[in-house]
Amino acid sequence: MKSHQSTQTMKPATAAKKLGVYLPATPTEFQEGVVTRTELNELQANPPEWLRELRRTGPHPRPVVAARLGVSIAGLARGGVTEALTTEQIEALRQEQPDWLEKERATQAEVRKETARIKQKNAERTEPS
Repeated sequence: MKSHQSTQTMKPATAAKKLGVYLPATPTEFQEGVVTRTELNELQANPPEWLRELRRTGPHPRPVVAARLGVSIAGLARGGVTEALTTEQIEALRQEQPDWLEKERATQAEVRKETARIKQKNAERTEPS
């Protein structure tokens, strides 16, 4: 029995998400094509100049913006940030330190602390006595 392995492809939106870039900022060829798993691996291993530039200056998708600001995606929305931001805009927000950003960072820190506490509690529960 011969097994034929089909080429695994994904939509450009999925590939952009995996690459951590904002799809509308990618080249037209990327947006209109399909990306194979092999092509995605190649883009990750040897990013072309357009990908390096997007990662460096943006615009960045909300998950990347949230991570760079140290808040959740929901926290961005509560702060009124609903669009992709450039690295320059993210830096400006860091410098300004608006009230919503400080509040959301504190909330995120509490969430991380609680997650660590629960993880520790579960680890203690599963340890053999």
